[in-house]
Amino acid sequence: MKVLKHGKIIPIVGDEFTGDIAFEDGKIVALGANLEHPDAEYINVDGCVVTPGFIDAHCHIGMFEDGMGFEGDDGNEYSNPVTPELRAIDAINPFDRCFEEACRGGVTSVVTGPGSANVIGGQFVAMKTAGSRVEDMIIREPIAMKAAFGENPKRVYTDSKTFYTRMTVASTLRKTLLDTLEYDRKLTAAKNNAEKKPDYDFKLASMLPVIRRELPLKIHAHRADDILTAIRIAKEFNIRITLDHFTEGYLIIDRIKEDLKQLDAGIIIGPLLSDRSKIELRNLSMTAPRILYENGIKFAMMTDHPVIPEQYLPVCAALAVREGLPEKAALESITLNAAEIVGIADRVGSLEVGKDADIAVFCGDPLDARTKCVMTIVNGKTVHDNL
Repeated sequence: MKVLKHGKIIPIVGDEFTGDIAFEDGKIVALGANLEHPDAEYINVDGCVVTPGFIDAHCHIGMFEDGMGFEGDDGNEYSNPVTPELRAIDAINPFDRCFEEACRGGVTSVVTGPGSANVIGGQFVAMKTAGSRVEDMIIREPIAMKAAFGENPKRVYTDSKTFYTRMTVASTLRKTLLDTLEYDRKLTAAKNNAEKKPDYDFKLASMLPVIRRELPLKIHAHRADDILTAIRIAKEFNIRITLDHFTEGYLIIDRIKEDLKQLDAGIIIGPLLSDRSKIELRNLSMTAPRILYENGIKFAMMTDHPVIPEQYLPVCAALAVREGLPEKAALESITLNAAEIVGIADRVGSLEVGKDADIAVFCGDPLDARTKCVMTIVNGKTVHDNL
């Protein structure tokens, strides 16, 4: 057993306090004051702030490797606009140095997967940032199915004359969902009769968890009209979704609050600390998190790594605080909110007994740009120590 002693503990669930946190076999076993155990190893964190490890709800870490071009570019498959069968775990390189940098920044969990070149890009994974084998780092896989609207799929497939307009992007997704529903109907009708079963279809089989509401579509949507199209299709097919990026969502939030509530749609906003590199980012605003908060919308913040390097996730939250977002809400957006929205809150996102011992220790306010993460613990193991 290890015990962090005398820290300012911000558990996210419950009030902050000065005291201790004990963990053993990768799990948190106790929180409180003056924790003692005869076999414990004590670590003095007096004067430090202790939080849950931070969670990035949308990134591409390990798939667009740092400092590489083609050799490490495995995030987008350009051969076909519909690739639900692709799995992020087959492309992630855990030796990408960005994982180590994430740990040094207090980021202990990420949701990473394919980029947004394709209408349906493939399967995301929720994983830890420490490890040398992907299988040992997985929290949940698959965690979501990537889909994309807007400029990216248009740009990628215009040259091949696959499609030119947002209409065709949307119809491509609709057709895939309709084909999957029909495939599922035939499977159900055949039951155990092998002769009546349809021929196996790798793509449609990969989409079955989506239409069965077992897996959400993780929808890349920046512009307001793309967000509305995503909502429209989610209603048509009764599927679960998260709306990722949501750049112009704050402009129409009063119009779509009830839709989001009806769909129980997760909102993952960002990357906010970036330039307006394309038309659909022209209304990018650091005030968006505050506006969502004021409208009662739960959201997570993302880096979209490598757009923003993974270790700067808390910097994004800090800048939102500067623009009026309460500090507590900012911390929640990169801890518990992120975990709840992506579906891993049973494991991570807060400091509670029974959860994974993923802990970040800071020399001061974690949302102060001058503060350093001095210790990071993942699954109860110290992976960064500069105390």
